[in-house]
Amino acid sequence: MANVSQAEQVLLEQIRLGEEQAWSQLIDRYQGRLESFARARLGQKHDCDDIVQETFIAFLRALPKFRGDCNLETFLFTLLRRKIIDSYRRKAARHICLIQDVYNSHAPEEGPSDALDCFEANSPAVSWYARNEEQTDRQHAILEQALYDLVNGYKKQLSLVELKVVEAVFYGHLSNSDTAQLLGITANRVGVLKHRCIKQIRSHTDQTPVPIDSDSLMFESMLTDIWQSSRLSCPKRSTVGAFLLETLDKDWHDYVNFHLNTLGCHYCRANLEDLKRQNAENNSPSSLHVRIMESTIGFLNKPT
Repeated sequence: MANVSQAEQVLLEQIRLGEEQAWSQLIDRYQGRLESFARARLGQKHDCDDIVQETFIAFLRALPKFRGDCNLETFLFTLLRRKIIDSYRRKAARHICLIQDVYNSHAPEEGPSDALDCFEANSPAVSWYARNEEQTDRQHAILEQALYDLVNGYKKQLSLVELKVVEAVFYGHLSNSDTAQLLGITANRVGVLKHRCIKQIRSHTDQTPVPIDSDSLMFESMLTDIWQSSRLSCPKRSTVGAFLLETLDKDWHDYVNFHLNTLGCHYCRANLEDLKRQNAENNSPSSLHVRIMESTIGFLNKPT
């Protein structure tokens, strides 16, 4: 699980001290990918600008309580996605992959796509989470670690077909049959790989004192929530950049292409579009950057 890096921690400390240059640097680093993500979801540029601006304001407001449990990109995307959900209520707004606009077979429309949706949805999961929030947090942490180990194992072993399968099933929330059709393999093979995945996760959870019913439908829903909120299989920005430059090995290029263009992860496509734009533009600050600086500078906590 990717926590805040040492470099990010230094940047955050400077921002906490009210240093405008550090805040401008953070905006410059993440603004483009947030814009691209918002544009893919909202369409209208002025709506995107408003949402991105609100996201940076929310970031500064949340900064005193931010513990660094995830990296800054994940934290900012989480804030942005909440802003989008709050302002744009429709089914597509809950989809994090383009493929979900095509397939909708794994769960009913009202099914939760992440933890935030789960609380907002009118479903039995709401009361389940509310009954024991502390235990749920511990269960999520255990399952997140198990999924992290699973994904990293696939990557290290270059088991990229297997990774595509579990990514489509849990991240894209596709059915076995749709996953099989998408990847050109049999539904039986998808079922076997999914079974192995759950078995590995179960072996991890069985060694912990926190009870997790791995045979329930809620278990699979939790896996999807965690996979989506933590973006466990998303390639690094540098890997997306290497894909853009066509410098990846064939197997990795094929997988990243699947993640970006077949699965259609909106987060990573936002990074890709931002990298493309950076290659085409000069280094002068954009008008939105200036606008964000002007609207957020008052939220910086400067020493008295």
